[in-house]
Amino acid sequence: METRAFDIGMIGQVLPQLLAYLDVTLLVGFVSITLGSLLGGVLAWANIGGSMPLRWAALAYVYVMRCTPSIVLLFIVFYGLPKLAFALFDYDMNALHRAVFAVITFTLLFGAYISEVFRAAYTAVPRGQYEAAVSAGLTPFQAFRHVMFGQAAIIALPNFGNAAINLLKEGSLAYTIGLIDLIGRGNLIIAQNFGAYGIEVYLAAMLIYWVLVLILEQIFGAAEKHLDKGTSLRAAAVKRRTVKGGEAVGTGS
Repeated sequence: METRAFDIGMIGQVLPQLLAYLDVTLLVGFVSITLGSLLGGVLAWANIGGSMPLRWAALAYVYVMRCTPSIVLLFIVFYGLPKLAFALFDYDMNALHRAVFAVITFTLLFGAYISEVFRAAYTAVPRGQYEAAVSAGLTPFQAFRHVMFGQAAIIALPNFGNAAINLLKEGSLAYTIGLIDLIGRGNLIIAQNFGAYGIEVYLAAMLIYWVLVLILEQIFGAAEKHLDKGTSLRAAAVKRRTVKGGEAVGTGS
């Protein structure tokens, strides 16, 4: 059997073809991260401040999702959700773009993972700061926004960034349901060459993901520095307001 030599030049040839479908990969990833963050916020709220049934429902959901492999859930959503929708609502989901099923899958997964990140970050901020801000005259929402949110965001951001990057990489599994994204296009190139150039194509895809991850790490790092600076300024303002409020109370007494 003849062995084909590795062709490094093929990497440069397929890079533009893969990059042409990078927008699909990014769209699935960023929409899933956005919707998953909203879902994670709701789950974290249910876990922290909801009633007992809501708390148990949130815990059960997080446990099930975290124990389910991504590709298994992807197949369940892709093959099972259309049947469920047709049985309940007489609606045919098979005509939808395959990216929709990928977004649904990764939203469900990301929401479960990130809810634990949000919950841990919020509970890590001392509750006394919230109470002091409310005592100083801030409304509960203002206290959360100006005192709790910034500090919790700084704590959550590193884990949020890691989860977002991992989801973006896991999005490559979407080719298994026929989505033509970066990896899907790479598999088509290999098929068009009768199975040849597989190593070259996947190395090209790996280079794209490397650059993408490096860019995201820089973005999250800059965001963390910005939040740290802004939170320090807001905390100082709230502290001054608290001291003034205490002085006013002392004067009034």
